[in-house]
Amino acid sequence: MDNLKTGEVIMKRRKELGLTQNQLAQSLNISFQAVSKWENGTAHPDIAILPKLAQELHTTIDALLGYNSVVADYDNRYNTEGYYWGLTPNLICYDVMRILPPIRPYRVLDIGCGEGKDAVFFAKCGYDVTAFDVSQAGIEKAQKLAGHNKVGVRFFKADVFDYRPDTEFDIIFSSGVFHFLTKGQREEFCENLKAHTTKGGINALNVFVKKPFIKRAPDSTRDENKRHPWRSGELFGYYHDWMFHVCKEEVFDCNSGGKPHQHCMDTLIAQKKM
Repeated sequence: MDNLKTGEVIMKRRKELGLTQNQLAQSLNISFQAVSKWENGTAHPDIAILPKLAQELHTTIDALLGYNSVVADYDNRYNTEGYYWGLTPNLICYDVMRILPPIRPYRVLDIGCGEGKDAVFFAKCGYDVTAFDVSQAGIEKAQKLAGHNKVGVRFFKADVFDYRPDTEFDIIFSSGVFHFLTKGQREEFCENLKAHTTKGGINALNVFVKKPFIKRAPDSTRDENKRHPWRSGELFGYYHDWMFHVCKEEVFDCNSGGKPHQHCMDTLIAQKKM
């Protein structure tokens, strides 16, 4: 752990939230001298306190430890006037509507919602939507988009590594996020999503797949060690015991960030047995 850098992160986040050292210390049930030592680099937080510290500072454990380059990258992408990914809903959204049309306010969880275009679309269609992203800039733009469309979405900031559902959802949706999960994390993560899906509910997911004939996207060359493309069919295997409605692999053109490139993606919409 880089003590000085961690201390700088703690101090920066504390001041951004308008907290004194004493207020932060009280919320953690420690002395303000401990917080002072963290911030001046003479000590560092015990590993057991990191989850609570991250929660109080509205950030992630990775960010506290200085591993926040991905967060900063997406904050930079979203800290613009326009919408980095555009405003057109992902095509998988229409497949979700076909399989579970909003005849009642089905509960949707959007994992890694970015600037909120898909979450807002679902809300406009009558779904009950909860959505999160690791980027504060993305959440703020998502909230603005929801307000412009006069819909309510429960947006909050969280990291896919830290957040696990504590209730069941009818639809769990995620597009272009799971390549941050390492191979060793994927099965447990998918099993957790499946366990928090209602009977008859669906998981609608897509993942980037590595192909030797497709060059890495320009905006993925940063922090390559944090991005882990999946193998073809890997996602499908984790849902072998569910009913498949959509199961496909495709190569498509993309212009995100203003630079034309291609991706290969596996898409799965699977339904839990009633």
